[in-house]
Amino acid sequence: MSRQAGILMPISSLPSEYGIGCFSKEAYEFVDALVDAGQTCWQLLPLGPTSYGDSPYQSFSTFAGNPYFIDPNELVARKWITKKKCDSYSFGKQTDRVDYAQIYASRFRLLKEAYRKSGIEADKDYQRFVKKNRFWLEDYALYMAVKGSFGNRSWQEWDEDIRFRKKDAMERYREKYRDEILFYQFIQYEFTREWKKLKAYANKKGIQIIGDIPIYVALDSADAWANPELFQFKEDMRPKAVAGCPPDAFSADGQLWGNPLYDWEYHKKTEFDWWIRRLQNCFAFYDIVRIDHFRGFDEYYSIPFPAKNARGGKWEKGPGILLFKKMKEKLGERRVIAEDLGYLTPSVIRLVKKTGYPGMKVLQFAFDSREESDYLPHNYGANSVVYTGTHDNDTTLHWYEVLKGRDKRFASEYLDIPKDVRESEVPWIFIRAAYASVSDLAVIPMQDVLSLGGKARMNYPSTLGGNWEWRMKPGAFSAAKRKRLKKLAELYGRFHEKK
Repeated sequence: MSRQAGILMPISSLPSEYGIGCFSKEAYEFVDALVDAGQTCWQLLPLGPTSYGDSPYQSFSTFAGNPYFIDPNELVARKWITKKKCDSYSFGKQTDRVDYAQIYASRFRLLKEAYRKSGIEADKDYQRFVKKNRFWLEDYALYMAVKGSFGNRSWQEWDEDIRFRKKDAMERYREKYRDEILFYQFIQYEFTREWKKLKAYANKKGIQIIGDIPIYVALDSADAWANPELFQFKEDMRPKAVAGCPPDAFSADGQLWGNPLYDWEYHKKTEFDWWIRRLQNCFAFYDIVRIDHFRGFDEYYSIPFPAKNARGGKWEKGPGILLFKKMKEKLGERRVIAEDLGYLTPSVIRLVKKTGYPGMKVLQFAFDSREESDYLPHNYGANSVVYTGTHDNDTTLHWYEVLKGRDKRFASEYLDIPKDVRESEVPWIFIRAAYASVSDLAVIPMQDVLSLGGKARMNYPSTLGGNWEWRMKPGAFSAAKRKRLKKLAELYGRFHEKK
């Protein structure tokens, strides 16, 4: 594989006139800007519909797309709604933050109005879409409609007949909420149509899309409700155990994520059919797929349900290489990035090596002066992806500002950072180190390209509120910054003219 460079930039963080980034003209302009900056990859966060807390890693469906990303101006162009009507809704007043409360209150009303005028049921493309995606779409649309009828409560709190998917209850809800079901199918059709159009534009320009999928699905999801056999559930449909991380030096109680755990024995018996479908769907949406928490395929942390924290959990064996052998058999060779961050056991390292997938290197993790780190660039192998930071990290500028003592001296000496360095130059020193490394792919968060401080951080793990809100201001990815990135890409062999 040739050396490449890319940018980590969530769709939600793009500028737009409707409160949150979407598949609008600004997304196409961003693709053009990536080309101008000598980039070949655009990495996203998961595109699924978000739930409470607005995290793209806790979605109502692993197959569905986020309604917020549908471009209102595209609905205007199709004459399903007027520009005047779109402008009458409030989507928040800040250009550099997403106001999710305002978006939630307004976006669905706008989409419903467009749906009512669309006459979508008669559309042949829509009909083909519904037929092709029936294996997940019908359950998802019904799930969302029923969820709305129960005040948006989790399916774990629904009436028993529909919670257990009794035949008469399913038929009754399908009939009662037929229009709502069609509305959610319409949303998914329009989301997919707009996304495929944007992806085709990016690919034509020489930009590959890196998608991101969580290893787990949310408990409050159509996946868990419609396919309970895939998970470790009791007869009452409550989880036997849930996912998380054990206590460590950073968290005395560990992390209690609450996702249902897979019944890997069942998946093996079905030759991983659901996983193959999931990955096949991902590769229809993305050119490269980053799989979050890759170590969970080797061993996963199982916490008995219910629990207040992660202290009582234990490690269990995952499917290992079997899943990926089956994936290659069914889907052929595909590009995958293994998120192998954190504490890695020898068996996890062996699994990543067996798959042949590149792992991740994060520069912010490199400068612990107490030990030799695998994240220091001189320890990289070519089959890796280097980042200055990820969506879970602080911006590099603020991270360096608050770095203390020997660690800061070590970082400064290793990267040759002058004592009188201009603040805005710090992230660029890290970018240069990433580009200069032997890693085949270097991916830089947009906040670091823009030399932004801590207020631009995307996520504080294990916290609620204030996350996933950052947006890039219009014009911030300036010609000067693009030119500088391209020069670095050329200097370190990561720029390739599109033929």
